Amino acid sequence: NVNQRFMREKPILPLLLSMALPMVVSMLVNSLYNIIDSLFVAKIGEDAITALSLVYPVQNLINALAIGFGVGINAVISYHLGAGEIDKADAAATRGIACSVVHGVVSMIVCITVMPRFLRLFTDSEQVAEMGTQYASIAFAFSVIIMVGLAFEKIYQAMGRMQVTMTALLFGCVTNIVLDPLLIFGIGPFPRLGMRGAALATILSQLLSAIWILRFLTSDKTILKLRRSSMHLSARRIRKIVGLGLSGFTMAITNCTVQIMCNATLQVYGGDLYVGVMTVINSIREIATLPVTGVTHSAQPVLGFNYGAKEYGRVKKAIVFTSFIAILYTTGIWLIVDGFPAFFIRIFNQDAELIAAGIPAIRLYFFGFFMMSLQFSGQSIFVGLGESKKAIFFSIFRKVIIVVPLTILLPGMFGMGTNGVFAAEPISNFVGGIACFGTMLFTIWRKLTKLQKQEAV
Repeated sequence: NVNQRFMREKPILPLLLSMALPMVVSMLVNSLYNIIDSLFVAKIGEDAITALSLVYPVQNLINALAIGFGVGINAVISYHLGAGEIDKADAAATRGIACSVVHGVVSMIVCITVMPRFLRLFTDSEQVAEMGTQYASIAFAFSVIIMVGLAFEKIYQAMGRMQVTMTALLFGCVTNIVLDPLLIFGIGPFPRLGMRGAALATILSQLLSAIWILRFLTSDKTILKLRRSSMHLSARRIRKIVGLGLSGFTMAITNCTVQIMCNATLQVYGGDLYVGVMTVINSIREIATLPVTGVTHSAQPVLGFNYGAKEYGRVKKAIVFTSFIAILYTTGIWLIVDGFPAFFIRIFNQDAELIAAGIPAIRLYFFGFFMMSLQFSGQSIFVGLGESKKAIFFSIFRKVIIVVPLTILLPGMFGMGTNGVFAAEPISNFVGGIACFGTMLFTIWRKLTKLQKQEAV
């Protein structure tokens, strides 16, 4: 009841900010897992860090699918909580966990089976392939822990309890920092496990985070309960969860596709130097978009809850504030990056030649960066209000339909060369952002206005 009053009655702007801060911290902590592993694994040797870099794309792909399921669970639960349908929210949470278990088991079987051959496609070094297999055999053997842990996070986020997930992730991250050196290098009574130790440290840390959240989810402090009676997988319910979650997964897949295409094209027109420039730009972009992603994702349970509660005026306010914060932040980031590009490049690379090539590239790539916020906001609004097909379409539209063709065509036009690759992103931001946000205004906003008038009558 306290949670329902909090989501229904607290002023929208303070509500969004109170949920966004823990969300951003949680996302930062999640990204630290790979960074921490990389730092310690690098001390083993060059072959070890190469092996880890080959495993990470597959691991990130599996995690993206898990996060997609979680987003779907979040949206369905938020709606039912707002509508006061606690039993249906319980069922959605329980079925979401069951779905995550199935996903984890399938991922374990597939990845353990194909990883040895997959690694050998990208390296001729038997040592690198063996080290990658050692890490993957542990990491994917316990995929269920990761999948279920992510589902737990999204369930609590749906209830507006961001602090619980933030605390759990911080606890897990600190545990990972402690366990990595102990298990990798065999300090004290611990065995020296090398690559297996890095994977095991991550798995144990994420297990502790999941147990922490589960402890709250099974206590009297939560309005949701996991019920055995709801463990059966209803096809209709699962389709709803998967449909809403596919937008996030589609975005991850399309981002990977674009990165591969950009690197391949830059290799042809600019060589290794410009591939390095794009690597640095991608790193800057990931950090720059983290807060706005946190804001738009934290808005989803607010939108879903109040839509289910038929508080259409609050839903519209949430859309306005989410969009305003996203535009304000991305405009500020654009101006800062454009004003001090060399500073941001030096965070990741000190090479003078790369910095010289990177300064005009980063200014071109980030031009009109605020337009990306329209894409983020529009897609999150679609997901939060259950419009999964539109969210999936605009994920594909901006990256696959706009960026990929432009990345291939522009470098050969008007002598643009490498500039054509970097120009594809801002063009897609303007076209994709306007299309996505404009569609939201003509569909969702008009529908909310109509429903608001009907409720007033």
